Amino acid sequence: MKLRDWMAMAAGATALMAVAAATPATADENKLDELKEQGFARIAIANEPPFTAVGADGKVSGAAPDVAREVFKRLGVADVVASISEYGAMIPGLQAGRHDAITAGLFMKPERCAAVAYSEPILCDAEAFALKKGNPLGLKSYKDIADNPDAKIGAPGGGTEEKLALEAGVPRDRVIVVPDGQSGMKMLQDGRIDVYSLPVLSINDLVSKANDPNIEVVAPVEGAPVYCDGAAFKKGDEALRDAFDVELAKLKELGEFAKIIEPYGFSAKAAMSTTREKLCAAK
Repeated sequence: MKLRDWMAMAAGATALMAVAAATPATADENKLDELKEQGFARIAIANEPPFTAVGADGKVSGAAPDVAREVFKRLGVADVVASISEYGAMIPGLQAGRHDAITAGLFMKPERCAAVAYSEPILCDAEAFALKKGNPLGLKSYKDIADNPDAKIGAPGGGTEEKLALEAGVPRDRVIVVPDGQSGMKMLQDGRIDVYSLPVLSINDLVSKANDPNIEVVAPVEGAPVYCDGAAFKKGDEALRDAFDVELAKLKELGEFAKIIEPYGFSAKAAMSTTREKLCAAK
């Protein structure tokens, strides 16, 4: 073999290797096959009804897991297996391969859209406050909390509400990280915080279950945006995300989507009125 022929072959091989390195599609496309063979998809949830919930028997329910279960079933993945995670740990867990998807009311934000591959919108909601009856401190917005040096707010660690409070100017020492909804309500009832903030549906569910006449709800929070979530997949799993979107669109078109989420209090029309592109571009 002449030198120039050998060099041409080597260059060709190098080019093929470069293309292969730059195109991880094969591994991406194999992800769905892996889940089919595995028989289930591992999802991260927050145990925050009505978005997500875990029953005493360990059964996973809630609007987000129910949608995910049906979509994965239509993709040939028999079931979902959930693990409870704090919001701040969900994306790192997904990136580390501990979850196949996040279905937990993790609202779309530009910074999150840069970190994960979201599906099209599934659940939409606004923000709410749970506080003492009569709203003695007159708290109607996150800015009201910032302006009152005595007001303390409880919020999930790494969640939207914590960020909104800090962005409104509430000092770090007056933003109390709360591990779960039940703890938040207990802290509010005990006077350790003055307001507990979560999405409207979650707050209403907690207040209803607490059945405490001394607690009331302020909703929606003034100046706070309306958010939508989507199932979140690891970057590189876009083929799985795209397959998920195809079946999700079919559910929406057939009316099955509304049948799943509206009993939980969510609006199918709200989720169908916007897109991932719009939500990820929102400031």
